[in-house]
Amino acid sequence: MGSHQKGERGGSSNGSGGGAVAVDKGVDFAQYFCTYAFLYHQKEMLSDRVRMDAYFNAIFENKHHFKGKTVLDVGTGSGILAMWSAQAGARKVYAVEATTMSGHAQALVKANNLQDVVEVLEGSMEDVTLPEQVDVIISEWMGYFLLRESMFDSVICARDRWLKPGGVMYPSHARMWMAPIRSGLGDQKKSDYDGSMNDWYAFMEDTKEYYGVDMSVLTKPFSEEQMKYYLQTSLWQNLHPHQVIGTAAIIKEIDCLTATVNDILKVKSDFLSSITLENTRLCGFGGWFDVHFRGSKVNPAQLEIELTTAPSVDNSTHWGQQVFLLHPPVHVSQGDAISVSFTMDRSKENHRLMEVELGCEIKQSSGKQPPPFRNKFYIE
Repeated sequence: MGSHQKGERGGSSNGSGGGAVAVDKGVDFAQYFCTYAFLYHQKEMLSDRVRMDAYFNAIFENKHHFKGKTVLDVGTGSGILAMWSAQAGARKVYAVEATTMSGHAQALVKANNLQDVVEVLEGSMEDVTLPEQVDVIISEWMGYFLLRESMFDSVICARDRWLKPGGVMYPSHARMWMAPIRSGLGDQKKSDYDGSMNDWYAFMEDTKEYYGVDMSVLTKPFSEEQMKYYLQTSLWQNLHPHQVIGTAAIIKEIDCLTATVNDILKVKSDFLSSITLENTRLCGFGGWFDVHFRGSKVNPAQLEIELTTAPSVDNSTHWGQQVFLLHPPVHVSQGDAISVSFTMDRSKENHRLMEVELGCEIKQSSGKQPPPFRNKFYIE
């Protein structure tokens, strides 16, 4: 997943606001922030037209939120959102960046003659002190399947400390979606796992024959290790809409103005889906998100903008979708009802990664009912 890591945003090393757990900042930097100081990550982000157009339109179609206002950009990265805010008429923009990318942001701000408005501050959002409260908080905090990376913790911290009463969040709302999918990738992953285990058995025989050591006691842990890698780790994919074989469901809705860290520590949803294709295979589930720029009830947007990462023919994003594959797939047909229980927790080893439990019951229109199943997955 490394080549697809989010790269423009900085962020923080520790969330606040109800339930956040203290994190070793040195470890967090080594695992997370260190990759954010590279320009090739910035280029990937800045080349995502869906992302860029959504933020650009949200700002410049709603200049009334920015004109003469104070703005905080959480995890400014290259500074693009801060500079757009200034160009939309902001009086002052504080651009907070946790990595040395702040130097590049400062250079860009100066090169675009915005240094009198945009002030770049290097540090984690939890540690930075601003001289005033702000009217707008803007951030591109979304990770894979929305919450991977846990950067929204930092946005919540910034909001609780620095947003004025009646202030506006950009984006203002977010939603997570899931739907049943078909994919040939599961067959490939199962083949990879089987090949890895065949290699292990050959290695075990050679080690015993040539070196007199029996390695069989390690077969189970090796199998579990390989199973996690090949069969239980969710995959980054750009799904085609035709791969979605059933109705999609919202599994989480977030109001960025009121959400707490406790609200996002665990995502739990029980939802129903109906298969919409005849004679196909249920190969797994795809997850994606969208965010909206609506302003607030007291200060609404003049034009609401949506950024969606749903499967698309020609509008794919660098986020793609998260795919949770089933082994083996299940034959289904139009009208079959699927009942899904979904739980996502943060990994105990790394709070920026996620662990998922996914249970499923299928009631086929033919009257058959395959045995229910429950699988564990890792978003890494």
